[in-house]
Amino acid sequence: MNQKRKETAVVFRQEQLAEGIYDMWIETGLAMQAKAGQFISVYTQDKSTLLPRPISICEVDKENNRLRIVYRVVGKGTTEFAAYRAGSKIEILGTLGNGFPVEEVAGKRVFLMGGGIGIPPMLETAKQLCGKSAETNIIVGYRNDELFLKKDLEKYGKVYIATEDGSAGTKGNVMNAIEENGLEADVILACGPMPMLRAIKKYAEEHNITAYISLEERMACGVGACLGCVVKTKEKDHHSHVNNARICTDGPVYLASEVEI
Repeated sequence: MNQKRKETAVVFRQEQLAEGIYDMWIETGLAMQAKAGQFISVYTQDKSTLLPRPISICEVDKENNRLRIVYRVVGKGTTEFAAYRAGSKIEILGTLGNGFPVEEVAGKRVFLMGGGIGIPPMLETAKQLCGKSAETNIIVGYRNDELFLKKDLEKYGKVYIATEDGSAGTKGNVMNAIEENGLEADVILACGPMPMLRAIKKYAEEHNITAYISLEERMACGVGACLGCVVKTKEKDHHSHVNNARICTDGPVYLASEVEI
């Protein structure tokens, strides 16, 4: 059973993967319950910054009780995290969210799709799906040729690259890469910026494909209390009794057909 708890963990190691992109392994007992597509909230040591930062779980090492996060430095909190070194104490809350339904898509042809900082959670998803799907094609979109996590992803499926500037793979976005390579799937699992997820939802509807999308959203509490990260849904939320769902607790993964984005 997934039980949320706050704990002081320890940084095992950290390195920079690309401009503004950092890769951190954390030693924590939360690794034992972590699932592909879940996230953790990371607290800053600077007490003037009250709210934790939600960061997707990139990889899980249950044998050594470690979680991997790959994140982009965008503000005060993540700038602090980037300065951490091996042995640094790090306060985290986890594990949060529902994760991807890996078992449900076993035996099917799967697209794993990630864009930008939505790429990291696709690594553990690919790892969990390895050997279970009929075919796994991993389609990832980058700004330029700094292809972080590409080699890691290649261990678990055929990787197709799209870059905004055309410096590697297909010039354009992940949808352009699908078209250029004539790829087909029965199921899509995706995480990335909202324009990418809207395009995937439309593509899935047009091709009668089941799509699960992980919504990236700025979260405050991370536990569903503040209603600061809601998405419009077909069904009424049992908590607020309106057509909204809380991404941090009901998500972040949803059937694309069930949410309005």
